[in-house]
Amino acid sequence: MAKSRQREMTSEEQTRFGLEKLLAIRSTIPAVTHVDYSARVQTVTEEHSPMYYRMIRKFDEKYGCPVIINTSFNVRGEPIVGTPEHAYVCFMRTNMDYLLVGNFLLEKKTRSRSTRTIDWLKEFELD
Repeated sequence: MAKSRQREMTSEEQTRFGLEKLLAIRSTIPAVTHVDYSARVQTVTEEHSPMYYRMIRKFDEKYGCPVIINTSFNVRGEPIVGTPEHAYVCFMRTNMDYLLVGNFLLEKKTRSRSTRTIDWLKEFELD
């Protein structure tokens, strides 16, 4: 973690023990900063993934932080999404607002939820 992104803990935060330590915000990017100020960083090059690289650049221009949080795309109890069809079903069943698949951006408010979604919510606990 770059020193410029780190946040010094208060004296109260430094006295915390166990799981309470997790409550201290340690950087300007708290979602990726571990308790020891490390992070699991993955890099993207323009040559390897030009569209994703440009998106990260635009995010940096707008918000001043060239970091995108990457997480697995699934709901607890289901396998990780592997196809565009599965991505759409997962998107429609969750509280996500947008889904980007290739060059297509889907917005949830322009789509109606199916009644199957309601039954599905009883089957799996959302994160």
